[in-house]
Amino acid sequence: MHLGALFIASHVLASGSVREIARHFRLSPSTVSTATRQLEIELAMKLTERSSGELATLIASGRVLEGLTPIRTAVGELGQLAGHEGATGEIFETWAARIPIKIVAIERFLEVADQGSINRAARRLRLGQPQLSLQLANLEKFLGRRLFERQAQGSVLTEEGRRAYQIFMTISQAWNDLKSAADERYRRAARSLRIGSIIPTGSESWVARCLGLLVSEWNARRSNNAISLVSMTANDLREALKSGRIDVAILDSVFGLESFRHRELLQTDMVVIAPPQSTETTVADLVAGHAICMPSPRTGLGHAAMAFSDERASNRRFRSRDITAADSLPVIVDLVANHGYVSFLGRVSAMPIADKVRIVDLDEHLPMSYHVAFNHRKAAADASMMIIDAAARMTSEPAAQTFRQPADGDRESAA
Repeated sequence: MHLGALFIASHVLASGSVREIARHFRLSPSTVSTATRQLEIELAMKLTERSSGELATLIASGRVLEGLTPIRTAVGELGQLAGHEGATGEIFETWAARIPIKIVAIERFLEVADQGSINRAARRLRLGQPQLSLQLANLEKFLGRRLFERQAQGSVLTEEGRRAYQIFMTISQAWNDLKSAADERYRRAARSLRIGSIIPTGSESWVARCLGLLVSEWNARRSNNAISLVSMTANDLREALKSGRIDVAILDSVFGLESFRHRELLQTDMVVIAPPQSTETTVADLVAGHAICMPSPRTGLGHAAMAFSDERASNRRFRSRDITAADSLPVIVDLVANHGYVSFLGRVSAMPIADKVRIVDLDEHLPMSYHVAFNHRKAAADASMMIIDAAARMTSEPAAQTFRQPADGDRESAA
């Protein structure tokens, strides 16, 4: 990372505004944003986020800004060494924001100074001597100062070189302190296995039970990878898996995830859930007589349910007005159980809440599948196989009979 980018990012964290810093330093907003993003990548830490078009600094940015303070001070001393001691604040800051010196070049300068020899430093750094000599020459050219005297026995710091050594040592120590915390976060992230699932209907749902069984058995095996769990919509799960934010996804469609490994988790069919007090016996009557709330079309279930309801009630009144998309299954269940709505769910998700809603079969069998998709990590594959095994055991054990397809004779009692 360039020293100028660090200087820019520190000012963004202090002011909380990309555009203000861009105007102040006479840079494009994209350049300022890139510097801030580079700092976040280097430190493995989210420092800012956008909300309603405005930049907001997060709590962690305060600690990072404090850690960058010695670097900003050292940049001021570097400006004096480079002959900018008489420059006004704005002129100096404009110069500082464009410092092209990389942190790695600073580390190499310090190594040459400590070794007293470019050749010895090059061997320790596993670099070619000409490459290292060129970097030092570029550093001297930028500062306008000679930093080393080349002698027969090696390279000795000049007076300006000793000043530069103290400045660069301050920068190096401060940066290494920030990076050491980042390295630990990287190690924790590498050990953590992140699993995302579609939002369960409640603690009694098959998703919740699968994940509970997974965590219990995973920890019993004393795995080196800690598990972290998150629930989100199917569309968000796909994006999170693609971006690497999660390693495993439980979802109702693998559309768009063809490049990932995936397995079918379980099969079920779609049913209607209706208010307990409702009396309609057909899906068409339920759809025509009640407001509908269902998962959004971004989900596999929502897309299938929307198409099915449209076909069954093409002339229903207020069609566009009383269909509500909600990607929160607990909200959907509450709307059905307490507010007169109807919705569509997979049978495995509907049966555990049969005491809260009526379950009505469709007039035609509409199969659904749930899947587990995962990335290349061995731990992700191991966890996926355990999830598949947990789902198989739950749907076959006597206690899990709520997931069976009801026979014709007991559908009325289930309703």
